[in-house]
Amino acid sequence: MSRYRITLVCMGNICRSPIAEAVLRAEFARAGLGDRVAVDSAGTGAWHIGEDADPRARAVLQRRGYALSHAARQFDPAWFGSRDLILALDESNLRALQRLAPDRDAAGRLRLLRSYDPEADGVDLDVPDPYYGGHDGFEQVLTLIEAAAAGVVAHVAREMHR
Repeated sequence: MSRYRITLVCMGNICRSPIAEAVLRAEFARAGLGDRVAVDSAGTGAWHIGEDADPRARAVLQRRGYALSHAARQFDPAWFGSRDLILALDESNLRALQRLAPDRDAAGRLRLLRSYDPEADGVDLDVPDPYYGGHDGFEQVLTLIEAAAAGVVAHVAREMHR
């Protein structure tokens, strides 16, 4: 059986999407699906290709017990053919991905990460970009991502059992 593939996408792939990648990998492992679900991340922009995650992102992950080995990369439209679910961290990146989607089927695999958070209000589903702020912004980002993670795991588990 092939692995279910998820890619998380933000702007530069050094803050939000690497945090989400670390959280989702841990959640799938905790759910016993770590060997059946592949999670990676990318950015819509090319500014940080090859760089490690932002030091503040690494610090907040380490404080909460998450592991991350990372090198930033840009989303490649060819990946639409090999990903089951592509999760954008905000509306701006979702729109960028929608423009890259080659067809309706590919566009149908795009979602906002926070759409899986049962407590989200449905009005603002963005995970805010913490890059120009301090450590508190990274803490908030991690908290928002953790709130959506269980919903993503439950969705993928249902999809895999169809």
